[in-house]
Amino acid sequence: QVQLVESGGGLVQAGGSLRLSCAASGRTFSSTSMGWFRQAPGKEREFVAAISRSGSNTNYAGSVKGRFTISRDNAKNTVYLQMNSLKPEDTAVYYCAAAPARLGVTLSAAGYNYWGQGTQVTVSS
Repeated sequence: QVQLVESGGGLVQAGGSLRLSCAASGRTFSSTSMGWFRQAPGKEREFVAAISRSGSNTNYAGSVKGRFTISRDNAKNTVYLQMNSLKPEDTAVYYCAAAPARLGVTLSAAGYNYWGQGTQVTVSS
């Protein structure tokens, strides 16, 4: 079992930055791939970024590439999402998720079997 708790969301002006954190419980964190997804009101949940268990491989949605950076600290059982140059269209509830390491940096939500409760990010124009 892996329990995930996100933090760091909030209200920020367009062009600003936020860093999301996701703390994981359990001893298997270092053997999981981690991902971030988001869901805006009235829209489907969408992939944002993923990172392999060692952190050596990453994957990003085209809409955030160059602005967002995913990283992880296995010693702290934590994955991060640094979000820069935020836009109003980045407004959503952001979720972290864990997937078996064999799936790599998958962008498919179906591959992730543990999910956090989400943290709200609101970007004002």
